[in-house]
Amino acid sequence: MYKVTVLYGWPDDPAAFDAYYRDVHLPIARLMRGLSGWTLSWVGKQDGDVMPPVYLVVELYAPDIETMTTVLDSPAGRAARNDVPNFATGGATMLFGVEEQVSVA
Repeated sequence: MYKVTVLYGWPDDPAAFDAYYRDVHLPIARLMRGLSGWTLSWVGKQDGDVMPPVYLVVELYAPDIETMTTVLDSPAGRAARNDVPNFATGGATMLFGVEEQVSVA
């Protein structure tokens, strides 16, 4: 399984970020065809009430790198990528790689 992880830093206005992400960005991103799925994880306080530098973790899945490349290079993929500066005031970092499942003994 090939995965792209997007790490969104803390936005200037979390409520505005959430509203834009759900109402504008997600509908754009949902037009991307070929993904196996994706997850959204809003990060909360960590041990000792420390706020991490990451606000939202998004993971996009595809069967392989070729499929992911096709998805990201599609008009919908480019539209989603081009929309990020409209709401990600805390920045966004993309990480690309192969995901390996580890069995629990």
